[in-house]
Amino acid sequence: MSKYNGGRPRDPQDIAKDILDDLGRRSQRLGPILVVALLLLLASSGFYQVGPGEVSVIRTLGRETGRAGPGLHFRVPFVQRKDIVNTSQIRRLEVGFRGDQPMPDEAQMLTGDANIVEAQLIVQYRVADPSKYLFRLANPDDTMLATAEVAVRAVIGRTSIDDAITTGRGKIQEETRQLLQELMNVYESGLSVTEVKLQSVGPPAEVKDSFHEVVRAREEKEQLINQAMGYSEDVIPRARGEAEKQLREAEAYQEQRLLRAQGDAKRFNQVYEEYAKARDVTRKRLYLETMERLLERIENKTVVDSRLPGSTLPVLQIGPKAVAAGATGVNP
Repeated sequence: MSKYNGGRPRDPQDIAKDILDDLGRRSQRLGPILVVALLLLLASSGFYQVGPGEVSVIRTLGRETGRAGPGLHFRVPFVQRKDIVNTSQIRRLEVGFRGDQPMPDEAQMLTGDANIVEAQLIVQYRVADPSKYLFRLANPDDTMLATAEVAVRAVIGRTSIDDAITTGRGKIQEETRQLLQELMNVYESGLSVTEVKLQSVGPPAEVKDSFHEVVRAREEKEQLINQAMGYSEDVIPRARGEAEKQLREAEAYQEQRLLRAQGDAKRFNQVYEEYAKARDVTRKRLYLETMERLLERIENKTVVDSRLPGSTLPVLQIGPKAVAAGATGVNP
């Protein structure tokens, strides 16, 4: 159709009318096709995929109406909304530091004995309840960070500095995890704390050298105490053993003397019984036995016969020298 009529330009209103008529004729033919295409587009946008370890929370007109696990699912477009949450992923946050950068405001805290320490820890957690995680708190991860700082401050606040730095680390970690989980349950965060790991606990950098000197002095003190205790554990049992040995020896000596005294008394009684039967014979026998024992101890003995006259000096040499002299024929 020419826009010129008899060599004169057509009226713009006529041109617009012709265009609208043409579009009307075409829409009558393409209308059903466009409607079907639009419906297919809407339907295809309602399908969605939920991956392994994920949970989809379905909301119909803003209200939660269901959940869906891993797989292909459908929702009604513009009526239903989906929120997919990974419940198997272990999330991680840092308290007191970010990467290699320390955060003194978070790390510095007071111990139970009023000392300042810097504590850095890592908290690992996961989503346990997707509904609470999505709808109870505005930002559950930020809440976890703030609550972890509160929990570790509370636990270290009732722990001495010695325990916090040395043997109490495991206890601090466990108590912090328990307190953090209790607080997050109160907040209905839907998060589960899996692990709390202390990275470091120590004095601030400004007093670190002085603190280490104090620690070394305490270690030397403990070493000296342990040495003294070791010496005590060595000497005291030895002294007790020596005392026990002397006691046993005294008891044995007592028993020996007692048995000997009892034997001497018994022998004396037997001798006395024999003496009572024959006093003269027994007296003479005792005299002879006594002289025999005495004379055995004397090397050189001289026997004088008392029955001879006083001017006579008969001498009998008895002993080893007299025997040797007799053997050589020399008069001693």
